[in-house]
Amino acid sequence: MAVTKINLSKISPAELLKTRICDLPLNIEGTWLKGCIKTLYQELDSKGIRFRPTYYLADEWLSPDEEPLVGIPFYLAHPSLMKLEKKMMLDVEGGTRSWCMKLLRHETGHAINYAYKLHRRKKWKKIFGRFSKEYTDTYRFRPYSKNFVRHLEDYYAQYHPDEDFAETFAVWLTPALNWEKQYKGWKAMIKLNYVDALMRQIGPKGPLVKKGKKYWEAARTRTTLEKFYKKKRYFHAEGFPDFHDSNLKRIFSLQSEIFPAAKKDADLISAVEIIKRYKNSILKNVAVWTGEKKYIIADLIDTLILRCRQLRLSTDRAEALVLLEISAYVTALVMNYLYTGAFRRKRCAN
Repeated sequence: MAVTKINLSKISPAELLKTRICDLPLNIEGTWLKGCIKTLYQELDSKGIRFRPTYYLADEWLSPDEEPLVGIPFYLAHPSLMKLEKKMMLDVEGGTRSWCMKLLRHETGHAINYAYKLHRRKKWKKIFGRFSKEYTDTYRFRPYSKNFVRHLEDYYAQYHPDEDFAETFAVWLTPALNWEKQYKGWKAMIKLNYVDALMRQIGPKGPLVKKGKKYWEAARTRTTLEKFYKKKRYFHAEGFPDFHDSNLKRIFSLQSEIFPAAKKDADLISAVEIIKRYKNSILKNVAVWTGEKKYIIADLIDTLILRCRQLRLSTDRAEALVLLEISAYVTALVMNYLYTGAFRRKRCAN
């Protein structure tokens, strides 16, 4: 049976969600991504690097483990898919030229690491750490550490030795960035100087690994966009404004909603008013009993205040009871973060 060719510019969002990713007519050629890749190649050439990684459309930004390739999210290959990504995820990672270039430099750092097997070198291990270190779903970072460069958001260099190298390479590669001046006095300069010397050494040479397998390639992904985004939204749940909604609504529910026969003559108290009034006390006590840094707890409380304001939450329940529950909720979130690096408790697979 012949497959009907999909016109991404005319298909409705509902129909698009029912479409399998492998059925999308996508190609890097002829898109704005091709121009970004061309620029990246020029940057490599200006640094005397002979290696040219192969780029392909994948389900996300990635460089397959120990493969000299770079995967670019398929949604960047067409405006309609970028629009859908924006709707489903609230943002389009790499959706601007400057953002795309930052991510390309980072992923190219991985690819060049694998192409030349740099992570096997003794000095690489001494400077960046064990490449074999296990990846985790989340990580805890030190915002003020000067041991790492700052390229991508969330202090990504602190995630893993491989990410540390990729971020250091990206900073080193970025045109017109005076990294010698910007990182002067930082311990990260040891890494930057190492990358600088290493690239001068291997740049003119051909890669040791020339070909690789294209993992999670969009052209082979048979899941529909609807299922793809359901899984993706769950994984990134903490990034959505409604992450705390169900719990906040329970805490600031009305007395009459719990006990229908309750009197309704009590004055309503704003959720924002309650949290702001006791913010310092909550912050102090949670910090004492969890040992977590105050700025992390303060940011969390501010997030809850903002969401309560957006939801216009209020309650007629006893203020002491509400305070107890919001304090317990903040403590539970902070303890999850303390042990996992995420506020959401991970559920074990069945």
